[in-house]
Amino acid sequence: MNKIYIPEGYRPPLGTFDTQTAIEFIKHNFQQELGYALNLRRVSAPLFVRRESGLNDNLNGVERPVDFDVPAVGGETGEVVHSLAKWKRLALKRYDFHVGRGLYTDMNAIRRDEALDNIHSIYVDQWDWEKIITREDRTLDYLKRVAQEIVHCVVDVSDRLRREFPSVHVHLDRDMACVTTQELEDMYPDLENPSDRENAFLKAHRTALIMQIGGKLRSGKPHDGRAPDYDDWALNGDILFWNDVLGRAFEISSMGIRVDAESLDRQLTLAGCEERRSLPFHKMLLNDELPLTIGGGIGQSRLCMLMMGNAHIGEVQSSIWDEETNRVCAEKGILLL
Repeated sequence: MNKIYIPEGYRPPLGTFDTQTAIEFIKHNFQQELGYALNLRRVSAPLFVRRESGLNDNLNGVERPVDFDVPAVGGETGEVVHSLAKWKRLALKRYDFHVGRGLYTDMNAIRRDEALDNIHSIYVDQWDWEKIITREDRTLDYLKRVAQEIVHCVVDVSDRLRREFPSVHVHLDRDMACVTTQELEDMYPDLENPSDRENAFLKAHRTALIMQIGGKLRSGKPHDGRAPDYDDWALNGDILFWNDVLGRAFEISSMGIRVDAESLDRQLTLAGCEERRSLPFHKMLLNDELPLTIGGGIGQSRLCMLMMGNAHIGEVQSSIWDEETNRVCAEKGILLL
C-alpha cells in the first residue's frame, strides 16, 4: 500500500532551480569524497544483465525484475538490474584491481514492485561501490571503520552544502553508534517491528551502523531480508541517520563484507536457494575464483533528500507517483520532478 506523509508546516527548503543546483553539488562532491576516502576508481556499469548469469541482485527474493527478450542474441532474456551487488565483484577480477583498491559506479535500477512512500520510488539511483580486501579484513571492526569513513564523507559534504546554500539547515552527526540487530531486539523487547527499534535507537544516537542483517534473531524472525549471495550476514550493516524533517530513522546505505565460499555455502542452504549453486557467478564464488571484497550501495536521491531537508524523494528525482501522492503534494506546494 502506498503512503504519503507531509510534516505539519513543511515548505521545500530550496526553489526549483536551486534544488537542481544543490543536487549537482551533492553528487559531484560526494563521489569525489567517497573515491578518495576508500581508494575507489569510477567505472562504467550495465543497466541490464543476462538472466542466466545470476548477476542480478535478488533483493528479498520476491521482487520481479523488469525483463525483456533480446532477438539479436538469440532471444535471450535481459533483466534490468535491481542493484550491482554481484556484478561489481566480478568486475574487480576482470578489470585487474588489487587489494586495497576498488571501484564505484552510478547504478540506475527499476524496482517495479516497490510500495511508494516518502523515501521509496520505483526508480533507484545509487553509488554502487566495491573494494578488494584481505581475509584478515573480514571482521566487524573493519566493517565499522569503513562505515565511519562513509559517514565522514556524508557529513563533510553536508557541511559544505549548508555553507553554499544558507537556507539549508540540516545538521548531521558524524559520531556513529554501532549495534547489532540482536542487540536491538534485546534492547527494545516491547517493540516487535524492526523499524520501530531502529527509530528508537536513532532518535537517541542520531547516526548508526546497524549490523548483522539477514539471519534469524532469537525471536525466530530476521531483522530484515537480505539476499544470501552477496553480504555475509554476520559481517554486514546499514548506515542510518536521524531525519529531523520526517522524524524517523533514515537509511542511506546498505553495505557489508561479502560472502566467501564458506558463508555462501551456509547462507544458500539457510535461504533454501540451493539451485543458485549452478549459476556461473556462484560457481566462481564456491570455487574461490573471485577476490574477497567489501561493498555497498549509497542512495543518491536519499542522500540529496537528507542533506537538503526534503520531505519527499520525488522532490529530488523524476519517477512515477500514484494519484493520491500527486494530489497531496500539489496541495502542499511540493513540486514532484
